Amino acid sequence: MMQVRIRYFAGLREAIGIEGEPLDVPTDATAAEVRALLGERYPALARLLPPCAVAVNRAYVAPDAPLHDGDEVVFIPPLGGG
Repeated sequence: MMQVRIRYFAGLREAIGIEGEPLDVPTDATAAEVRALLGERYPALARLLPPCAVAVNRAYVAPDAPLHDGDEVVFIPPLGGG
């Protein structure tokens, strides 16, 4: 197991009421697997996470990007235009 730090922004933060948290994940976890774990943990996020971009350590990554112990993972909701 390893631990990553999850940060929540905008509607994601509003849906669950926290700004971030540590999350224990399998050693070979990917960003997509973290997305699935969070959707299971927080049903309110299950519908919000799929369209989100993902960043690891402040750089956008593909969903299949491998994670490492201590990484910061952020799911970024799509921006609405006006």
